[in-house]
Amino acid sequence: MTEPRAPQRAPDRAGPTGARSPAPLRVALAAVLVGALALTGCAGGRGSAGAAGARPVVTVWADDQRAAALQDFARTFGEKYGARVSVQAVSKDLQTTFVTASQAGEGPDVVVGANDWIGNLVQNGAIDPVRLSTRQRDSLEPRAVQAVTFNGQTYAMPYALENVALIRNTRLVPDAPDTIEEAVATGQRLKKEGRVSEIMSVPVGQAGDAYHAYALYSSAGGYLFGQDAQGEYNPAALGLGTEASVRALEKFRALGEKGAGALKRTIGADNAIPTFTTGKAPFLISGPWAVPDIRKAGIPYDIQAVPRFEGTRTKGGPFIGVQAFYVAAKAKNKALAQEFVAQAGGSERTAIALTEANPRPPALKAALAHFKDSNPDLRKFLDAGADGVIQPAIPQMNVVWDPFGKAEAAIIGGAPVRSTVVSLTRAVAGQIGLDPDKAIRLPDSDDGRGFPDSDDGRGFPDSDDGRGFPDSDDGKGVSDPHDGTGFPRPHDGKD
Repeated sequence: MTEPRAPQRAPDRAGPTGARSPAPLRVALAAVLVGALALTGCAGGRGSAGAAGARPVVTVWADDQRAAALQDFARTFGEKYGARVSVQAVSKDLQTTFVTASQAGEGPDVVVGANDWIGNLVQNGAIDPVRLSTRQRDSLEPRAVQAVTFNGQTYAMPYALENVALIRNTRLVPDAPDTIEEAVATGQRLKKEGRVSEIMSVPVGQAGDAYHAYALYSSAGGYLFGQDAQGEYNPAALGLGTEASVRALEKFRALGEKGAGALKRTIGADNAIPTFTTGKAPFLISGPWAVPDIRKAGIPYDIQAVPRFEGTRTKGGPFIGVQAFYVAAKAKNKALAQEFVAQAGGSERTAIALTEANPRPPALKAALAHFKDSNPDLRKFLDAGADGVIQPAIPQMNVVWDPFGKAEAAIIGGAPVRSTVVSLTRAVAGQIGLDPDKAIRLPDSDDGRGFPDSDDGRGFPDSDDGRGFPDSDDGKGVSDPHDGTGFPRPHDGKD
């Protein structure tokens, strides 16, 4: 299975956001509209062509797998409402093609996509809020509803959740590791014994992979944007240029090519899953999209949350993403589009069909219960994301993916952490309208703000959280401020 390269996200989520000019995609848009003619009447298409033309049309865009899974529901919906529902597969660049079509006054009534599209779609005026009743909200996993809420409004009907976890080969590792250090030590032992060639398989690649990295980054105390009491992300509260970020990425360096060798740029999105399914690595950080390949390979496996680092008190975890139905702002039949979205997301039969077509944990509680015995992995992935955070849908997040990934890859390759973090922060801050100097909140740095021994001006010496643990990230008395990772000095890449 091939995962997208830029930005790095779960497979078949989104291409780069923020495209606003329709010119580059006219050929793709034309192809979609031609395809619409071929697919017209594929659902709810009773009667003659003339009779069908008199009925309202609801056009739905989705990727190949989801388009196929929606056909039965579309047919039933069309018959119930006397409408012609045309479900069309858009194989590439669905989000950007949709924005382009919207700006041209064309496009579908409904589009199926990821929750982190929301900021870009709202910014481009491409979607309307979705009306969800209290009963509908209560029928869904709470985090799924949270993920489609933006600026206090609900912008989509969620139908599936997704996050990464630590998947282990139970033949090689019968017992779940409690910490990253324990997993690394196990991988090192197995490699020394000649049973594996890699300590673990984590997508990095030459350009880095911010999506998969986030579970480790947050577990080590790092964050990207601050959140308010309602969980909304604040783009002005950039977390990259903080001591917490430096300490988190120091752990990446300690795990990297000049340290423990657990994180490597030679393992990327294209070969991370095959490295695990061929038995070359005992651990894999990936999501539910990896399971079909693992099963096909006959690898015995189990799923758990990505472990924390030794000594950390931080509640970290992976990004929680959601797949959802959107109502287009330029929809020709908005009332029917709203009804289609509400019923598609609330239909247990449809949720089951979508899950079988593309195995993500369903957002509908009844559908999740349906798979309790037949596919317990779905619940395991949800449990593995219990400490995760909703993947940011703010437009500013699109600026973070690429530079964060490149910084991650450089640090794993042995680049100095602090200067790399400063460069990363300046690059991102400048692109999202923040003062780069003020965005850097590091002690003894060149930010010119005069906050010695503090990363945020709150007056917490030698600590990013006010816990009073000088020269340590964990309160365990690690006197060396450069690692605190639990790896002995010969493995920290600095000797």
